[in-house]
Amino acid sequence: MFHVFAGPAEFIWELVVQGTHEGLATARARCERTSRPPAMTAEKIQHARALLAQRTAPSELV
Repeated sequence: MFHVFAGPAEFIWELVVQGTHEGLATARARCERTSRPPAMTAEKIQHARALLAQRTAPSELV
């Protein structure tokens, strides 16, 4: 019984994988970003660097 259900499920899985690969190839051909967008903007990076510059040294905390 397991093989009866596993066969179509495997076929559908292969269709999903194939569709994903085709979609990624199409996006790359259009020069679209296919990865996750950057988490930090230039403004956020600048703010983080300013905060790090203001931080006191550990020896000054004692």
